[in-house]
Parts: sequence; C-alpha cells; structure tokens
Amino acid sequence: MMTRKIRKLAVTAMCCAVAAAGLSGCEDDDMNSFPFDEKQKAADFVGAKKFDLDGKSVSVSCSGKLAAGTVVVLLHGGGDGLSKMAAFQKTLSGKNRVCSYDRLGAGTSDKPDGPQSFTSTGKVLTGVLDEIAGDAPVVLAGHSMGGLIAARYAPDHQKRVKGLVLMDATPSTMLADMEQAIPASAKGPAAQVREQNLAIFQGQNPEKLAMPDGKVRSAGNTAVEVIKHGKPYLAAIPESGPRLEQAWTAGQRKWLALSGRSKLTTAEKSGHYIYLEQPDVAVQAVARVSTQAAG
Repeated sequence: MMTRKIRKLAVTAMCCAVAAAGLSGCEDDDMNSFPFDEKQKAADFVGAKKFDLDGKSVSVSCSGKLAAGTVVVLLHGGGDGLSKMAAFQKTLSGKNRVCSYDRLGAGTSDKPDGPQSFTSTGKVLTGVLDEIAGDAPVVLAGHSMGGLIAARYAPDHQKRVKGLVLMDATPSTMLADMEQAIPASAKGPAAQVREQNLAIFQGQNPEKLAMPDGKVRSAGNTAVEVIKHGKPYLAAIPESGPRLEQAWTAGQRKWLALSGRSKLTTAEKSGHYIYLEQPDVAVQAVARVSTQAAG
C-alpha cells in the first residue's frame, strides 16, 4: 500500500507532467502575427528584460554572447517559469547564446486576457524570437509542456528553427492516453489525477491554455533529440500507473516522427525534471543539436 506522501507526490508529478497534453492538435494556427524579418537585428542584452508584444509584457532572460552560432531558447513546463531553468541556462551559456521567457500567465509575464490556444502561444513565441534571435538559427529546448509547444511550433518555422531538444515532452496524445489508462470509474489518487488533468486540458490552468490531442507533424530535416525520464515515477499511481508509464514512453517515441534526424535518449537517473535531476544529459543533447543546427 502506498503511503500518503508517496500518493501525493505521484499525483503532483502526474499533473505537472501532463499539463500540456495534446497541444499539437490545433490546425487553425496563424503563426505570423509577429512577422519574421530575416534581416532583423537581434537584441544582444544579458540579464532580464521585458518586451511589449502585441500589448502584453513578456519577461525574457538571456545569457552568453551572440556569435555566429545558434541561439538556444528554453521553454519551461506548465506551472513553471524561466526562473526554474536559470541554472540550466547558465550552464548552457558557456558555449551558446541562451534565452528563456515566461509565457503569458507564467512567471512575471502578463496574464492573458482570455482563453489561449496554440495560435496565441505561437504568436508570442514568434515575437520573442524576433527580438532575441533576429536572423540567427534557433534551437528550441523545451521541457514537458514547453517541449510540446516547441514540437508543435517547429514544423511551421523550419527556416528559423533548426533544432529541437524535447525533455520529457508531453506526448501529443496524452489526453486520450490518460483517459484510456484511468477509467471514469477510478477511485482515490488515480481519480484525482484524471479529474485535475481533464480540467487542465480544458484551459483551467494559469496560462488559460486549452489543449486538445493531435498528430505529430513533420519538421523536415530539423535536428531533434528526445529525452525521456528513466525513473518510472508515474508507476507510483495506484492501478493506472504502469499503463501511464507505457503511454508516456510510447508518446516519446512518437516525437521521433518529427524528423529524419531524430534521436531518443533515456535519462536513466532522472524523473520528469531532467534538466534539474540529470542536467548533463540535457546539456550534451543541446550541444549536439546546436552543432548540427549551425552546420
């Protein structure tokens, strides 16, 4: 029998991990609200800065010098912010220009006026890239929900996004996977996970982001590295845990369809927060993808 503490940790981890399930299903995206000017000069500041994007204040943090290589952009998970990735950003900045930002409703960025979709989230990401990357090639490194956003964004922006690192990214069909793994008749912690995440998927989250399931679309020949957790923390959820772990692993493999240059790695010693628990694996993946993207 699970202790109360373990149950609480399992429920919390699951809600964090699948908060962004299914975002890749939106097909009505207008990605060009902030048009990309290939000759635009990138901002070269170091530290924190706020940008006004379509009337909303968005917090951005950058480290490292802007050189001839790629600009690495970090995308935090659901319920987190750029501050969570500060140490990871600092480590990466030794070899690259690295930036992170708070999405609307996260960290110190403004809250959205109303419900969000991938359309609005993509517009903000485009605006951020216009400011911090200019015409430099970009590598998007996203964790969990941030990985899902990056994977959904890249296919429509292959001229700009040259690399992806997906750190335990929420699978594109996680909503359906969860409903199948945890039936409506479930009780206890599993039922709590189901109820909380269904609400999150419907937009009851700080970013007000509604997230339907969808297919994995091709990002062409973009360099892609997918990193999945090695510690089976989802298995701690009573009855449904093993099925959720299997679905999550299958979801990570599905991300390989993004590109003919995709690679899957397992962070054997890490749970969901790979960039905190086993950062060397994430750092090496970003380094490899950045080298390929710059080539």
